[in-house]
Amino acid sequence: MTAVRPPALPEDRYGRSSDERADRKLKIVGSVLGVGLLALVGWFGYDYVAGQSVSGELIKFKRVSASEVEVHLEVRKDADAAGTCTLRSRAEDGAEVGRKDVRFEGAETRIDRVVTVRTTGEATSAELVGCTADGS
Repeated sequence: MTAVRPPALPEDRYGRSSDERADRKLKIVGSVLGVGLLALVGWFGYDYVAGQSVSGELIKFKRVSASEVEVHLEVRKDADAAGTCTLRSRAEDGAEVGRKDVRFEGAETRIDRVVTVRTTGEATSAELVGCTADGS
């Protein structure tokens, strides 16, 4: 027994099928949305990097006594920018035992400074919480 097939339409006479047209539209819409998403992610990344006029890095720290920690801090900023970097020190159990805000002003663009953070207990670590520019 042979299955009966409907007669095949002549190629190139009726154009593309509706499935092929839908597939093409989906590919175009997907490509446009993909390019738009990449542009948006790129814009946010550029704005984040270019928008920071003050950034800092904790180079090292040293516990000098049971109530003090010395922190070597490097700050990079625009020549006309001023801002504050916040440092904190923690005890072995994770509790915060010291915090200090360090102010940076002037025309220098790179500042290396050793800062002393006084603590209320024995500190086992020091960290840079963050830096902010004035007016942000």
